[in-house]
Amino acid sequence: MGSDSSDVDYAGRARDALGYSRWVQIAAAAGMMAAVSPYQYVWSSIEGPLAERLDIALPALGAVFSFYVVFQSLSQMPAGWWRDRRGPRALTYLAAALAGGGYVGLAYATTVWQLYALYSLGAIGVGIIYTVAVNTAVKWFPDRTGLTTGIGTMAFAGGSALVVPYVRANATVGGYPGVLRNLGVAILVVSLVGALLLRDPPEGWLGRGESDDDDAGGDLAASLSGTAYTTREMLRTWQFWLLYAMFVATAGADLLVIANVVRFAEHLGLAAVIATAAATLLPVAAGVSRLLLGEISDRFDRTRVMAVSFLLAGAFRFGLVGAGIADAGAGFVLAVVGSMFFSSPLYVYFPAVVADYYGTEHSSSNYAVLYTAKVGGGVFAGTVAGALVAAVGWVPTFALGGALAVAAAAAALVLRPPADAAPSGSSTA
Repeated sequence: MGSDSSDVDYAGRARDALGYSRWVQIAAAAGMMAAVSPYQYVWSSIEGPLAERLDIALPALGAVFSFYVVFQSLSQMPAGWWRDRRGPRALTYLAAALAGGGYVGLAYATTVWQLYALYSLGAIGVGIIYTVAVNTAVKWFPDRTGLTTGIGTMAFAGGSALVVPYVRANATVGGYPGVLRNLGVAILVVSLVGALLLRDPPEGWLGRGESDDDDAGGDLAASLSGTAYTTREMLRTWQFWLLYAMFVATAGADLLVIANVVRFAEHLGLAAVIATAAATLLPVAAGVSRLLLGEISDRFDRTRVMAVSFLLAGAFRFGLVGAGIADAGAGFVLAVVGSMFFSSPLYVYFPAVVADYYGTEHSSSNYAVLYTAKVGGGVFAGTVAGALVAAVGWVPTFALGGALAVAAAAAALVLRPPADAAPSGSSTA
Protein backbone atom coordinates (compact mmCIF):
# COMPACT_ATOMS: atom_id res chain seq x y z
CA MET A 1 0.00 0.00 0.00
CA GLY A 2 2.92 2.30 0.75
CA SER A 3 1.03 4.97 2.72
CA ASP A 4 0.93 5.92 6.36
CA SER A 5 -2.57 5.85 7.82
CA SER A 6 -1.57 5.20 11.42
CA ASP A 7 -2.88 8.61 12.53
CA VAL A 8 -6.49 7.64 11.72
CA ASP A 9 -8.50 5.48 14.11
CA TYR A 10 -10.41 3.38 11.60
CA ALA A 11 -11.30 0.77 14.22
CA GLY A 12 -12.84 3.44 16.44
CA ARG A 13 -14.83 4.96 13.60
CA ALA A 14 -16.10 1.51 12.61
CA ARG A 15 -17.12 0.76 16.20
CA ASP A 16 -19.04 4.05 16.34
CA ALA A 17 -20.88 3.13 13.14
CA LEU A 18 -21.57 -0.52 14.01
CA GLY A 19 -21.80 -0.51 17.79
CA TYR A 20 -19.32 -3.39 17.92
CA SER A 21 -15.95 -4.43 16.48
CA ARG A 22 -15.61 -4.40 12.71
CA TRP A 23 -13.96 -7.83 12.98
CA VAL A 24 -17.45 -9.30 13.40
CA GLN A 25 -18.05 -8.34 9.77
CA ILE A 26 -14.95 -10.29 8.74
CA ALA A 27 -16.00 -13.31 10.80
CA ALA A 28 -19.41 -13.33 9.11
CA ALA A 29 -17.89 -12.94 5.66
CA ALA A 30 -15.33 -15.71 6.27
CA GLY A 31 -18.02 -18.04 7.60
CA MET A 32 -20.07 -17.61 4.44
CA MET A 33 -17.02 -18.14 2.24
CA ALA A 34 -16.20 -21.39 4.04
CA ALA A 35 -19.81 -22.54 3.78
CA VAL A 36 -20.00 -22.20 -0.03
CA SER A 37 -16.48 -23.53 -0.73
CA PRO A 38 -17.66 -27.13 -1.43
CA TYR A 39 -18.98 -26.00 -4.81
CA GLN A 40 -15.39 -25.45 -5.97
CA TYR A 41 -13.42 -27.94 -3.91
CA VAL A 42 -15.74 -30.94 -3.34
CA TRP A 43 -17.00 -31.47 -6.86
CA SER A 44 -14.35 -34.08 -7.68
CA SER A 45 -15.57 -36.17 -4.72
CA ILE A 46 -19.26 -36.20 -5.69
CA GLU A 47 -19.19 -36.32 -9.49
CA GLY A 48 -18.59 -40.08 -9.53
CA PRO A 49 -21.61 -41.02 -7.37
CA LEU A 50 -23.75 -38.51 -9.25
CA ALA A 51 -22.82 -40.04 -12.61
CA GLU A 52 -23.47 -43.53 -11.28
CA ARG A 53 -26.83 -42.51 -9.80
CA LEU A 54 -27.89 -40.97 -13.11
CA ASP A 55 -26.51 -43.99 -14.99
CA ILE A 56 -24.39 -41.90 -17.34
CA ALA A 57 -20.73 -41.89 -18.31
CA LEU A 58 -18.54 -39.60 -16.18
CA PRO A 59 -17.43 -37.50 -19.19
CA ALA A 60 -21.06 -36.35 -19.56
CA LEU A 61 -20.46 -34.25 -16.44
CA GLY A 62 -17.18 -32.88 -17.71
CA ALA A 63 -18.52 -29.38 -18.38
CA VAL A 64 -20.25 -28.94 -15.01
CA PHE A 65 -17.18 -27.39 -13.40
CA SER A 66 -16.63 -25.12 -16.41
CA PHE A 67 -20.21 -23.89 -16.04
CA TYR A 68 -19.52 -23.31 -12.37
CA VAL A 69 -16.48 -21.09 -13.10
CA VAL A 70 -18.41 -19.05 -15.69
CA PHE A 71 -21.51 -18.46 -13.56
CA GLN A 72 -19.55 -17.92 -10.34
CA SER A 73 -17.38 -15.31 -12.05
CA LEU A 74 -19.91 -13.45 -14.19
CA SER A 75 -22.59 -13.26 -11.48
CA GLN A 76 -20.31 -10.94 -9.54
CA MET A 77 -20.78 -8.02 -11.94
CA PRO A 78 -24.51 -7.43 -11.36
CA ALA A 79 -24.11 -8.47 -7.72
CA GLY A 80 -21.32 -5.97 -7.17
CA TRP A 81 -23.29 -3.18 -8.85
CA TRP A 82 -26.31 -3.89 -6.64
CA ARG A 83 -24.32 -4.19 -3.43
CA ASP A 84 -22.53 -0.86 -3.90
CA ARG A 85 -25.90 0.87 -4.28
CA ARG A 86 -28.28 -1.11 -2.05
CA GLY A 87 -26.07 -2.84 0.50
CA PRO A 88 -25.36 -6.56 1.06
CA ARG A 89 -28.36 -7.89 2.98
CA ALA A 90 -31.09 -8.62 0.40
CA LEU A 91 -28.46 -9.82 -2.06
CA THR A 92 -27.05 -12.27 0.47
CA TYR A 93 -30.51 -13.66 1.24
CA LEU A 94 -30.84 -14.46 -2.47
CA ALA A 95 -27.37 -16.04 -2.53
CA ALA A 96 -28.21 -18.20 0.49
CA ALA A 97 -31.29 -19.55 -1.27
CA LEU A 98 -29.41 -20.25 -4.50
CA ALA A 99 -26.27 -21.81 -2.99
CA GLY A 100 -28.09 -23.77 -0.27
CA GLY A 101 -30.95 -24.78 -2.53
CA GLY A 102 -28.58 -25.87 -5.28
CA TYR A 103 -26.97 -28.53 -3.13
CA VAL A 104 -30.28 -29.69 -1.68
CA GLY A 105 -31.70 -29.93 -5.19
CA LEU A 106 -28.75 -32.05 -6.36
CA ALA A 107 -29.86 -34.74 -3.91
CA TYR A 108 -33.06 -35.15 -5.92
CA ALA A 109 -31.74 -34.59 -9.48
CA THR A 110 -32.77 -37.35 -11.87
CA THR A 111 -31.50 -35.99 -15.19
CA VAL A 112 -28.28 -34.45 -16.48
CA TRP A 113 -29.94 -31.13 -17.36
CA GLN A 114 -31.25 -30.80 -13.81
CA LEU A 115 -27.75 -31.32 -12.45
CA TYR A 116 -26.29 -28.68 -14.77
CA ALA A 117 -29.07 -26.21 -13.94
CA LEU A 118 -28.81 -26.71 -10.17
CA TYR A 119 -25.02 -26.46 -10.07
CA SER A 120 -25.10 -23.33 -12.22
CA LEU A 121 -27.75 -21.69 -10.03
CA GLY A 122 -25.71 -22.60 -6.98
CA ALA A 123 -22.64 -21.09 -8.67
CA ILE A 124 -24.50 -17.78 -9.00
CA GLY A 125 -25.11 -17.88 -5.24
CA VAL A 126 -21.42 -18.62 -4.65
CA GLY A 127 -20.42 -15.69 -6.86
CA ILE A 128 -22.69 -13.32 -4.98
CA ILE A 129 -21.36 -14.42 -1.60
CA TYR A 130 -17.78 -14.22 -2.86
CA THR A 131 -18.07 -10.62 -4.02
CA VAL A 132 -20.04 -9.60 -0.92
CA ALA A 133 -17.50 -11.20 1.41
CA VAL A 134 -14.36 -9.89 -0.28
CA ASN A 135 -15.71 -6.36 -0.51
CA THR A 136 -16.94 -6.37 3.08
CA ALA A 137 -13.26 -6.59 3.98
CA VAL A 138 -12.35 -3.84 1.52
CA LYS A 139 -15.08 -1.48 2.74
CA TRP A 140 -14.52 -1.86 6.50
CA PHE A 141 -10.71 -2.25 6.45
CA PRO A 142 -9.24 0.29 4.02
CA ASP A 143 -6.16 0.21 6.26
CA ARG A 144 -5.73 -3.60 6.23
CA THR A 145 -7.24 -4.80 2.97
CA GLY A 146 -4.56 -7.43 2.35
CA LEU A 147 -5.00 -9.17 5.69
CA THR A 148 -8.80 -9.09 5.76
CA THR A 149 -9.37 -10.16 2.16
CA GLY A 150 -6.80 -12.86 2.92
CA ILE A 151 -8.95 -14.14 5.78
CA GLY A 152 -12.02 -14.39 3.58
CA THR A 153 -10.32 -16.00 0.62
CA MET A 154 -8.40 -18.34 2.95
CA ALA A 155 -11.76 -19.50 4.30
CA PHE A 156 -12.89 -20.13 0.72
CA ALA A 157 -9.78 -22.15 -0.07
CA GLY A 158 -9.56 -24.02 3.23
CA GLY A 159 -13.16 -24.23 4.40
CA SER A 160 -13.88 -27.32 2.34
CA ALA A 161 -11.11 -29.18 4.21
CA LEU A 162 -13.57 -29.40 7.11
CA VAL A 163 -16.12 -31.29 5.03
CA VAL A 164 -14.01 -33.28 2.55
CA PRO A 165 -13.47 -36.23 4.96
CA TYR A 166 -17.24 -36.36 5.65
CA VAL A 167 -18.04 -36.20 1.95
CA ARG A 168 -15.51 -38.84 0.92
CA ALA A 169 -16.66 -41.19 3.68
CA ASN A 170 -20.27 -40.98 2.55
CA ALA A 171 -20.12 -40.15 -1.16
CA THR A 172 -21.56 -43.46 -2.30
CA VAL A 173 -24.52 -43.94 -4.58
CA GLY A 174 -26.73 -44.56 -1.57
CA GLY A 175 -25.15 -42.08 0.80
CA TYR A 176 -24.49 -38.97 -1.24
CA PRO A 177 -28.10 -37.63 -1.35
CA GLY A 178 -28.00 -37.25 2.44
CA VAL A 179 -24.55 -35.61 2.21
CA LEU A 180 -25.80 -33.11 -0.34
CA ARG A 181 -28.90 -32.27 1.68
CA ASN A 182 -26.87 -31.72 4.84
CA LEU A 183 -24.34 -29.52 3.05
CA GLY A 184 -27.14 -27.53 1.42
CA VAL A 185 -28.84 -26.88 4.75
CA ALA A 186 -25.51 -25.86 6.33
CA ILE A 187 -24.81 -23.45 3.45
CA LEU A 188 -28.28 -21.95 3.83
CA VAL A 189 -28.08 -21.47 7.60
CA VAL A 190 -24.56 -20.00 7.67
CA SER A 191 -25.33 -17.65 4.78
CA LEU A 192 -28.56 -16.42 6.38
CA VAL A 193 -26.75 -15.68 9.64
CA GLY A 194 -24.11 -13.80 7.66
CA ALA A 195 -26.77 -11.80 5.84
CA LEU A 196 -28.24 -10.70 9.17
CA LEU A 197 -24.84 -9.46 10.38
CA LEU A 198 -23.46 -7.75 7.29
CA ARG A 199 -23.68 -3.99 6.90
CA ASP A 200 -21.84 -1.41 4.82
CA PRO A 201 -20.11 1.64 6.32
CA PRO A 202 -22.10 4.89 6.33
CA GLU A 203 -21.20 7.43 3.69
CA GLY A 204 -18.27 9.61 4.66
CA TRP A 205 -17.21 7.41 7.58
CA LEU A 206 -13.55 7.87 6.67
CA GLY A 207 -13.95 11.49 7.72
CA ARG A 208 -12.14 12.92 4.71
CA GLY A 209 -13.57 15.68 2.64
CA GLU A 210 -13.30 19.37 2.01
CA SER A 211 -11.70 20.02 5.37
CA ASP A 212 -8.67 17.95 4.45
CA ASP A 213 -5.55 19.52 3.01
CA ASP A 214 -5.62 19.89 -0.73
CA ASP A 215 -2.92 17.28 -1.13
CA ALA A 216 -4.34 14.85 1.45
CA GLY A 217 -5.11 12.27 -1.17
CA GLY A 218 -1.75 12.55 -2.86
CA ASP A 219 0.14 10.40 -0.37
CA LEU A 220 -2.68 7.97 0.38
CA ALA A 221 -4.19 5.02 -1.41
CA ALA A 222 -7.59 5.82 -2.91
CA SER A 223 -9.18 3.49 -0.35
CA LEU A 224 -7.94 5.79 2.43
CA SER A 225 -8.20 9.21 0.79
CA GLY A 226 -11.86 8.85 -0.11
CA THR A 227 -11.28 8.93 -3.87
CA ALA A 228 -14.04 7.02 -5.67
CA TYR A 229 -13.63 5.87 -9.26
CA THR A 230 -16.76 4.55 -10.92
CA THR A 231 -16.38 1.42 -13.03
CA ARG A 232 -16.54 3.47 -16.21
CA GLU A 233 -13.79 5.76 -14.95
CA MET A 234 -11.70 2.78 -13.90
CA LEU A 235 -11.99 1.26 -17.38
CA ARG A 236 -10.41 4.40 -18.86
CA THR A 237 -7.14 3.81 -16.99
CA TRP A 238 -4.34 1.70 -18.45
CA GLN A 239 -3.68 0.24 -14.99
CA PHE A 240 -6.97 -1.67 -15.08
CA TRP A 241 -6.17 -3.38 -18.37
CA LEU A 242 -2.71 -4.37 -17.20
CA LEU A 243 -4.26 -5.76 -14.00
CA TYR A 244 -6.77 -7.67 -16.15
CA ALA A 245 -4.03 -9.27 -18.24
CA MET A 246 -2.10 -10.14 -15.08
CA PHE A 247 -5.22 -11.71 -13.54
CA VAL A 248 -5.80 -13.90 -16.61
CA ALA A 249 -2.17 -15.04 -16.57
CA THR A 250 -1.93 -15.77 -12.85
CA ALA A 251 -5.37 -17.36 -12.56
CA GLY A 252 -4.61 -19.54 -15.58
CA ALA A 253 -1.30 -20.68 -14.08
CA ASP A 254 -2.98 -21.26 -10.70
CA LEU A 255 -5.95 -23.24 -12.04
CA LEU A 256 -3.67 -25.28 -14.31
CA VAL A 257 -2.01 -26.78 -11.24
CA ILE A 258 -5.24 -27.17 -9.27
CA ALA A 259 -7.05 -28.98 -12.08
CA ASN A 260 -4.22 -31.12 -13.42
CA VAL A 261 -1.57 -31.82 -10.79
CA VAL A 262 -2.76 -35.40 -10.16
CA ARG A 263 -2.88 -36.26 -13.86
CA PHE A 264 0.53 -34.64 -14.39
CA ALA A 265 2.02 -36.72 -11.57
CA GLU A 266 0.50 -39.87 -13.06
CA HIS A 267 1.85 -38.97 -16.50
CA LEU A 268 5.32 -38.65 -15.01
CA GLY A 269 4.98 -42.06 -13.39
CA LEU A 270 5.22 -40.77 -9.83
CA ALA A 271 3.89 -42.96 -7.03
CA ALA A 272 0.21 -42.61 -6.16
CA VAL A 273 1.13 -41.45 -2.66
CA ILE A 274 3.01 -38.49 -4.19
CA ALA A 275 -0.02 -37.40 -6.21
CA THR A 276 -2.25 -37.77 -3.15
CA ALA A 277 0.12 -35.75 -0.96
CA ALA A 278 0.34 -32.99 -3.55
CA ALA A 279 -3.45 -32.78 -3.95
CA THR A 280 -3.97 -32.79 -0.18
CA LEU A 281 -1.41 -30.09 0.65
CA LEU A 282 -2.35 -27.87 -2.29
CA PRO A 283 -5.46 -26.22 -0.72
CA VAL A 284 -3.69 -25.93 2.64
CA ALA A 285 -0.84 -23.97 1.05
CA ALA A 286 -3.34 -21.84 -0.87
CA GLY A 287 -5.31 -20.96 2.24
CA VAL A 288 -2.41 -20.20 4.58
CA SER A 289 -0.59 -18.08 2.02
CA ARG A 290 -3.57 -15.80 1.44
CA LEU A 291 -3.52 -14.83 5.09
CA LEU A 292 0.24 -14.46 5.49
CA LEU A 293 1.07 -12.74 2.22
CA GLY A 294 -2.05 -10.60 2.48
CA GLU A 295 -0.73 -9.22 5.77
CA ILE A 296 2.73 -8.71 4.26
CA SER A 297 1.22 -6.79 1.33
CA ASP A 298 -0.36 -4.38 3.85
CA ARG A 299 2.99 -3.68 5.49
CA PHE A 300 5.13 -3.23 2.37
CA ASP A 301 4.64 -1.87 -1.13
CA ARG A 302 1.84 -4.09 -2.43
CA THR A 303 2.89 -4.23 -6.08
CA ARG A 304 6.46 -5.15 -5.11
CA VAL A 305 5.11 -7.96 -2.94
CA MET A 306 3.03 -9.12 -5.92
CA ALA A 307 6.09 -9.08 -8.18
CA VAL A 308 8.20 -11.17 -5.81
CA SER A 309 5.31 -13.53 -5.09
CA PHE A 310 4.51 -14.22 -8.76
CA LEU A 311 8.20 -14.58 -9.61
CA LEU A 312 8.58 -17.26 -6.93
CA ALA A 313 5.35 -18.92 -8.10
CA GLY A 314 6.85 -19.21 -11.58
CA ALA A 315 10.14 -20.51 -10.23
CA PHE A 316 8.40 -23.21 -8.22
CA ARG A 317 6.39 -24.24 -11.29
CA PHE A 318 9.61 -24.76 -13.23
CA GLY A 319 10.88 -26.68 -10.18
CA LEU A 320 7.73 -28.80 -10.26
CA VAL A 321 8.46 -29.81 -13.84
CA GLY A 322 12.13 -30.50 -13.09
CA ALA A 323 11.37 -32.57 -9.98
CA GLY A 324 8.80 -34.60 -11.86
CA ILE A 325 11.15 -35.38 -14.71
CA ALA A 326 13.86 -36.35 -12.20
CA ASP A 327 11.40 -38.64 -10.38
CA ALA A 328 12.04 -36.70 -7.16
CA GLY A 329 8.76 -37.29 -5.34
CA ALA A 330 9.48 -35.17 -2.28
CA GLY A 331 10.75 -32.34 -4.48
CA PHE A 332 7.61 -32.55 -6.61
CA VAL A 333 5.35 -32.17 -3.56
CA LEU A 334 7.47 -29.30 -2.22
CA ALA A 335 7.29 -27.55 -5.60
CA VAL A 336 3.50 -27.93 -5.73
CA VAL A 337 3.20 -26.43 -2.25
CA GLY A 338 5.56 -23.58 -3.14
CA SER A 339 3.90 -22.78 -6.43
CA MET A 340 0.46 -22.60 -4.79
CA PHE A 341 1.74 -20.69 -1.76
CA PHE A 342 3.03 -17.86 -3.93
CA SER A 343 0.36 -17.83 -6.66
CA SER A 344 -2.87 -18.32 -4.69
CA PRO A 345 -2.70 -14.88 -2.98
CA LEU A 346 -3.64 -13.39 -6.35
CA TYR A 347 -7.18 -13.46 -4.93
CA VAL A 348 -5.94 -11.16 -2.15
CA TYR A 349 -3.63 -8.87 -4.11
CA PHE A 350 -6.04 -7.90 -6.87
CA PRO A 351 -9.04 -6.74 -4.78
CA ALA A 352 -6.63 -4.86 -2.53
CA VAL A 353 -4.95 -3.10 -5.46
CA VAL A 354 -8.34 -2.21 -6.96
CA ALA A 355 -9.24 -0.56 -3.65
CA ASP A 356 -5.82 1.11 -3.40
CA TYR A 357 -6.11 2.57 -6.90
CA TYR A 358 -9.84 3.20 -7.32
CA GLY A 359 -11.32 3.55 -3.82
CA THR A 360 -13.86 1.56 -1.82
CA GLU A 361 -17.15 3.26 -2.71
CA HIS A 362 -17.54 1.25 -5.93
CA SER A 363 -15.20 -1.58 -4.93
CA SER A 364 -17.77 -4.38 -5.36
CA SER A 365 -18.63 -3.54 -8.96
CA ASN A 366 -15.05 -2.56 -9.82
CA TYR A 367 -13.50 -5.79 -8.56
CA ALA A 368 -16.35 -7.84 -10.05
CA VAL A 369 -15.37 -6.57 -13.49
CA LEU A 370 -11.73 -7.47 -12.88
CA TYR A 371 -12.75 -10.89 -11.51
CA THR A 372 -14.24 -11.84 -14.90
CA ALA A 373 -10.61 -12.44 -15.86
CA LYS A 374 -10.92 -15.71 -13.93
CA VAL A 375 -13.05 -16.99 -16.83
CA GLY A 376 -10.07 -16.44 -19.13
CA GLY A 377 -7.84 -18.23 -16.64
CA GLY A 378 -10.31 -21.10 -16.47
CA VAL A 379 -10.42 -21.40 -20.27
CA PHE A 380 -6.63 -21.56 -20.33
CA ALA A 381 -6.46 -24.16 -17.56
CA GLY A 382 -9.15 -26.28 -19.22
CA THR A 383 -9.68 -25.98 -22.96
CA VAL A 384 -6.36 -24.38 -23.95
CA ALA A 385 -4.30 -26.60 -21.67
CA GLY A 386 -6.07 -29.69 -23.02
CA ALA A 387 -5.22 -28.70 -26.59
CA LEU A 388 -1.62 -27.92 -25.63
CA VAL A 389 -1.21 -31.27 -23.88
CA ALA A 390 -2.47 -33.03 -26.98
CA ALA A 391 -0.16 -30.99 -29.22
CA VAL A 392 3.10 -30.67 -27.25
CA GLY A 393 2.67 -32.72 -24.05
CA TRP A 394 2.37 -32.12 -20.33
CA VAL A 395 5.86 -30.78 -19.61
CA PRO A 396 5.76 -27.77 -21.99
CA THR A 397 2.20 -27.00 -20.87
CA PHE A 398 3.14 -26.84 -17.19
CA ALA A 399 6.28 -24.87 -18.09
CA LEU A 400 4.05 -22.33 -19.86
CA GLY A 401 2.19 -21.87 -16.57
CA GLY A 402 5.49 -20.91 -14.98
CA ALA A 403 6.23 -18.46 -17.78
CA LEU A 404 2.83 -16.79 -17.32
CA ALA A 405 3.53 -16.28 -13.61
CA VAL A 406 6.93 -14.74 -14.36
CA ALA A 407 5.37 -12.43 -16.97
CA ALA A 408 2.83 -11.24 -14.39
CA ALA A 409 5.69 -10.54 -11.96
CA ALA A 410 7.37 -8.33 -14.56
CA ALA A 411 4.08 -6.51 -15.23
CA ALA A 412 3.63 -5.81 -11.51
CA LEU A 413 6.84 -3.77 -11.55
CA VAL A 414 5.24 -1.40 -14.06
CA LEU A 415 2.10 -0.75 -12.00
CA ARG A 416 1.57 2.59 -10.30
CA PRO A 417 -1.57 4.43 -9.10
CA PRO A 418 -3.61 6.31 -11.73
CA ALA A 419 -2.04 9.73 -12.18
CA ASP A 420 -5.06 11.47 -13.66
CA ALA A 421 -6.98 14.12 -11.83
CA ALA A 422 -9.48 12.97 -9.22
CA PRO A 423 -12.47 11.32 -10.92
CA SER A 424 -15.96 12.76 -10.93
CA GLY A 425 -17.03 10.49 -8.07
CA SER A 426 -14.20 11.59 -5.81
CA SER A 427 -14.98 12.85 -2.36
CA THR A 428 -11.63 14.60 -2.09
CA ALA A 429 -11.31 18.34 -2.51
